[in-house]
Amino acid sequence: MSRTRRVLVTACSLLLLAGLSGCVELPESGPVVETEPSVEVEEQQAAAIDAVPPQEGETAPAIVKGFLDAMTAYPVQTDVATQFLAQQAQAGWNPDDATITYASADDPTVDPRTGEISVALSDPESLDARGGWQGPLPADQQTLTFRMVVEDGEYRIAEAPDALIVPAQWFSQRFRQVSLYFFDRTSQILVPEPVFVPRGRQLATTLIDGLLAGPGEKLAGVARSFLPGGLSVGLSVPVAEGVAEINLVGDAGQQNDEVVEKMLAQLVWTLRQEPSIDAVRLRIGDEEVRLPGGVSEYRVDDAPEFDPTGYQASLLLYGLRGGLLVSGEPDTLAPADGPFGETDYGLRSVAVNLRATSAAGVTSDGTSVVVGAVRAEAGEEEAQRVEQVVSGATSLMTPSWDFADRLWLVDRTRTGARVIVREDGRLSDVQVPGVTGENVRSFLVSRDATRFAAVVRDAGVDRLLLGRVKVDFRGRVRRAVDVRTITFEDTEPLRVTDIAWTSATSIALLSQVVPGELFEVRTVAVDGSPAGVEALSTTVNEQVVGLAGSPVPEAQQYAVTRNGLVDLTTSRVIGLEEAVTSLGYVG
Repeated sequence: MSRTRRVLVTACSLLLLAGLSGCVELPESGPVVETEPSVEVEEQQAAAIDAVPPQEGETAPAIVKGFLDAMTAYPVQTDVATQFLAQQAQAGWNPDDATITYASADDPTVDPRTGEISVALSDPESLDARGGWQGPLPADQQTLTFRMVVEDGEYRIAEAPDALIVPAQWFSQRFRQVSLYFFDRTSQILVPEPVFVPRGRQLATTLIDGLLAGPGEKLAGVARSFLPGGLSVGLSVPVAEGVAEINLVGDAGQQNDEVVEKMLAQLVWTLRQEPSIDAVRLRIGDEEVRLPGGVSEYRVDDAPEFDPTGYQASLLLYGLRGGLLVSGEPDTLAPADGPFGETDYGLRSVAVNLRATSAAGVTSDGTSVVVGAVRAEAGEEEAQRVEQVVSGATSLMTPSWDFADRLWLVDRTRTGARVIVREDGRLSDVQVPGVTGENVRSFLVSRDATRFAAVVRDAGVDRLLLGRVKVDFRGRVRRAVDVRTITFEDTEPLRVTDIAWTSATSIALLSQVVPGELFEVRTVAVDGSPAGVEALSTTVNEQVVGLAGSPVPEAQQYAVTRNGLVDLTTSRVIGLEEAVTSLGYVG
């Protein structure tokens, strides 16, 4: 892990996984769980920094150093940094286009042939204009070059990168990671997009600015926005008595009730991250936006039907005991009353859809998948029917379901993994770069169906791959894109036993520290950003066979042992009278 990542992790990681944080007490018996202590993270204002303008008679290297130093002014502003630029360069410099963070910077050096000034950055990483993490800078961009000119007898910078260029430690103290909420391409479910934004009292304004910028071309086919283009926020978003007054400037045209509802859904899901906001009122131009019935105030906990973790998704656990499907709380697991709970179909793994109406089971030889109802109403013959939907496979992994009841399958063939999706009763292959044809150990799809996570093993080392899923205008899956590989330099060779969703924007990895004896759970952000890496490091000194994790905030996260569960938040050990396999939440 780079030094930049280690710095950002310290300050930002606890923001992503509140569901896994908490003080842990050692149990009196059972496996010992060691967890980093929870810290109450409050929004603290970082110390103010005054930028120093260029001084008379400074050398060219001093001007470049002063320019970089001036960008660390806080509250964030670049007026002084602009003074280090030549007059012609000032108008064209746009530090809002990107952010570059670095662990350290070498002293500026002069090229004796050209007079240009170079600064080599250590572990530089970049973010886009919205604050979305883009990853490490390519090697050929890790040295900044500044062309210099002389104006009025003083050195000035003739051209500068269009970016805010700051130390990683400075950035971690003054920025936090939040999510902007857009819709999936079919407009049925919200999709959280993680971004870094400045800390402070203007969070609401910053969030609205991010929404108005839209998801961008890169997410075409993945996400969309219902906020019309061409709008901008007024001077700010004032909050009085818990109500945010949003005044958007520009012409939004005529919007129907459905569009208004989804505009407001994006706003309230995004603004609920600001604790002081309970409701919003929206004006576009001079017109107040109202819902059907004349409602003008929209609460931030409204629009639950667009929940990215699945509207009314089951919170129960499901698994196989004695060949039968069981469900319930950890200490009250009981056979389901559908066909899988009454008849042993010889399954080795099972997955239940979000509404807990259908279950998909992989047969013991790994070659077939059968689908049937989770519950059966008395007298309904259809509810008792089990249908074989896949046959002739090689070695199928545990399936995944998304919100649209698409069933995702990975078949580990002799030539590598084959990714298959079943939608509308039809099977089709999906090409996933870095996954298709490889030695895949785990594969998950997010409930909003816009992301996937996979563990791929190569030469005994496991890598985590994170990517996006594109669909067409009808919602049919087309391909996977923007695949990023996450490695862990501090623990390689990493051997991952299992992965699970722990929030809509984070994943937990279970890995072996001491084979068969000591296991670690760590969390990773879905965009691969440093904020999620090692957000929590939890160890269990018992043989853990898997994870039972859910993106729903209220759900408990468990390490699954051969004889029970370990609550990763409280360390409570829950014994199971009989062994349960393939235990997990819906999805």
